[in-house]
Amino acid sequence: MRMMMRARIPVEAGNAGISDGSGPAALQKVMEMVQPESAYLGTDEGGRFALIFFDLTDPSDIPAISEPLFQNMNASVEFTPVMNPAEMQAGRAKLA
Repeated sequence: MRMMMRARIPVEAGNAGISDGSGPAALQKVMEMVQPESAYLGTDEGGRFALIFFDLTDPSDIPAISEPLFQNMNASVEFTPVMNPAEMQAGRAKLA
């Protein structure tokens, strides 16, 4: 199932992670695990964030995906199922 993972990283933890290299390493580890369809980085609510879109094949993978961000960047992490336009259209067709 296609997932959107949103990770919010507090300023202090993000600064420390960038200074010691653990932040970029943690994000790289996550990217290698999920092989994202797309990923975006930016700022939100005064801190850093990442939006990563990927195929989650097994929900039991969620701890392995999120732990590097929890442990190395004090991130808050959310997973949300999402669809592309073709999948939305297929879903609407099932309503008929």
